[in-house]
Amino acid sequence: MAAPAPPVRTVEKNKVSFVCQRCRQPLKIDPSFGTIDQQSELVKELTAPLIAQAGREETFGQEKVEPYEEDGNISKRVVPPRYSSLEEENNGFTLLGETGPASLGNLGHKPKVKAVLFDIMTGQSTVDHPLCEECTDTLLNQLDDQLKITEFECRDYRNFLEKLESNEEVEDDAALDDELQKLKAEEEVLRQQLKQVELEQKQILSDINKEKETTKMLGEEEERYWREYNEYKRQVQELDDEQKSVDNQLKYAQAQLDRLKKTNVFNATFHIWHSGHFGTINNFRLGRLPSVPVEWNEINAAWGQTVLLLHSLAKKMNLTFQRYRLVPYGNHSYLESLTDKSKELPLYASGGFRFFWDAKFDQAMVAFLDCLQQFKEEVERGDSQFCLPYKMDKGKIEDTSTGTTYSIKIQFNSEEQWTKALKFMLTNLKWGLAWVSSQFANK
Repeated sequence: MAAPAPPVRTVEKNKVSFVCQRCRQPLKIDPSFGTIDQQSELVKELTAPLIAQAGREETFGQEKVEPYEEDGNISKRVVPPRYSSLEEENNGFTLLGETGPASLGNLGHKPKVKAVLFDIMTGQSTVDHPLCEECTDTLLNQLDDQLKITEFECRDYRNFLEKLESNEEVEDDAALDDELQKLKAEEEVLRQQLKQVELEQKQILSDINKEKETTKMLGEEEERYWREYNEYKRQVQELDDEQKSVDNQLKYAQAQLDRLKKTNVFNATFHIWHSGHFGTINNFRLGRLPSVPVEWNEINAAWGQTVLLLHSLAKKMNLTFQRYRLVPYGNHSYLESLTDKSKELPLYASGGFRFFWDAKFDQAMVAFLDCLQQFKEEVERGDSQFCLPYKMDKGKIEDTSTGTTYSIKIQFNSEEQWTKALKFMLTNLKWGLAWVSSQFANK
C-alpha cells in the first residue's frame, strides 16, 4: 500500500477546509469536531489504546506517527502520501494564519484538535483520514469482501483440523513394509527397463546416424545421377540437332544431286548460239566482218572454248583422233601433228600484214575441221541415223540447202564467207554436243 497523502487544510477568513485522502475532494467537517478539547476524556480514551496498539504494530514494521511541530502560528505534521500519482512535493500539511496573538488564539486550537483526531483515526487503522462518505462506503465494501474470504479460509482450516482429529486409524507397519518392498521391486524393474530403453535409444541413435549417412550418400548419388542425366540429355539434344542437320544436308545434297543429274554438263558449260552473222560459244564471237571488226582476243578465246568442247566430247566417247591431237590452252590453244610432233598448229592469231602470209593458222583450222569430221564418223558408226546439218570435206563446209561451199581458211577468202563457215562449224559441233548429252545423260 502506498504511503498516505497529506491532508490538505487551508485557512481563509476564519474557515478551515479539509480534502478526502482518496478522491481529493473537499470535505465539510461536522461541527462536533470543533467542540472536542485536546485534553478531554474522549481524546484520552482514544489515545490510550492507540499508544498500546502503536507499540504492537511497530514490531510488524508499521510507520510511527510523527509528532506535531509547532512553530508560532504554523502547525505541521509529515504524513506519507497514499497514492504516488497524487503525491505532492510537500508531504505534510500546513496551517497558515495571521501572525499575532489574536489570530493564534482564535484559529490555532480548532484545526489542531481536528488534526489530532484525524491522526488518531489514521493510526488506529491502515486507512488515511479524513474520508468522504462515498470513499468510506467503498472502503467498507472492500473490507466486507476481505472478511468473507477470511471466514471461508477459517472454515476450511477448521474442517481440515476436525478431519485430522477424527482420523484415528493406524495402518499396519507390516503392510507398509510390504508395500515399500513392492515399490522398491517395481522401482528396480523400472530402472532395468530404463537402462534397456537407454540402450535401445543409443542403438536407435546409432541407426539414425547410419541412416543419415546412407541418406547423405544417396543424396550425393542422386545429385550425381541428375548431373549425368542432364549431361546425357544435353548430348542427346546436340546429337539430335546434329542428326537433323545431317538429314537436312543430306536432303540438300540429294536435291543438288538430282538437279545435277538432270543438268546437261556440256550444255551448261558450253553454250553455243548465234549473234547476228556470228556464231558464238559462251558469248565469244567466232568470225570477223568489215562492218564488225571483232577483236582477235575474243576470236582466240572462242577458238579455245571450241577446242576444249571437241576435246571433252572425244574424251567422253573414248575417241582418239588420227593425225592430230587437240591441246586446249585457253586463248592460245593449238593442235599437235602426230606425224611431226615438233609441228604445232596454233588456233590463235594477232592480225597484221604478216598474218596474211602465215599459213599455220589456216592449217590449224583445217586440222580442227578434220578432227570434227572424225568425230562425226565415229558417231555414225554407233548411230547410223546421226547426221550433221552441214557437210565437211578437206577444209570446206557445204550448205546442203543451197549447195554453196564455204572455205574455213582465211587466206584468199572474204571475211563474210570465213565467218559463215565458222558459224556452220559451230552448228555441227552443237549437234554433236546434243547427241553426246542424250547418249550419256545417265552415265
